[in-house]
Amino acid sequence: MIYYKTAAEIELMRQSALLVSKTLTTIAAELKPGISTLSLDKTIGEFIRDHGAIASFLNYNGYPFNSCISVNDVVVHGFPNKAELKEGDICSIDIGVILNGWHGDHAYTFAIGDPGPEAIKLINITKESLYKGIENAIAGNRIGDISFAIQDFCEKKNGYGVVRELVGHGLGRSLHEDPQVPNYGKRGSGPMMKEGLVLAIEPMINMGKKDVFTDRDGWTVRTKDGKPSVHFEHDVCVKKGKADILSDYSIIEAAEKANPNLFTGA
Repeated sequence: MIYYKTAAEIELMRQSALLVSKTLTTIAAELKPGISTLSLDKTIGEFIRDHGAIASFLNYNGYPFNSCISVNDVVVHGFPNKAELKEGDICSIDIGVILNGWHGDHAYTFAIGDPGPEAIKLINITKESLYKGIENAIAGNRIGDISFAIQDFCEKKNGYGVVRELVGHGLGRSLHEDPQVPNYGKRGSGPMMKEGLVLAIEPMINMGKKDVFTDRDGWTVRTKDGKPSVHFEHDVCVKKGKADILSDYSIIEAAEKANPNLFTGA
């Protein structure tokens, strides 16, 4: 069942989404070679709790961490661990919170030092594809219009692999609501979108082929060919004419640019 949100509920969801953005901004300032992803996860959990919220991912279907931190060939659901980030790593950080009963859930991929032009291009194209999808998240369109826009840009125009097994989703009082939002599909297919629908749109794009597998831990998803993958995600409310992005990348980007340990390609 698809749940449509009232104006008041959407504003509460905006607060949840912005808390995720603020958490990612805090982490962007700390990222550097030599820091472990486990220490980042600890900081994420503390920041969320200090702001009166709950980490959505912690204990969700048994997931044992506050966040998903996916490095290089890990697509999503990477377990934070004691391994230290290295110069040239690309690191996707996915965070969810529950604030006032509503979920926020989005992700951002960072480059630790200079990972090289191919990885930077993958990061930029994936991020751009997210916005191409968002451009289609308007009342009267169908979910497939979002899916097609992302797939066409990443796969047809840039030759990347678009992951099939993992998709975006509706968001609200539950972390995962209907409808699913694939990053591949046909224009004009899927449910029609109406105002008040909140979606987590999240392209997961591989430098190589689309194929992935799950590690023995039952969570960590990796590319089969071992090539890097990038993940970006925004929380978006469907409106007439233009979608309302509830999360905020601008503060994350400012922290990213201010951190000399991160490479933005600029």
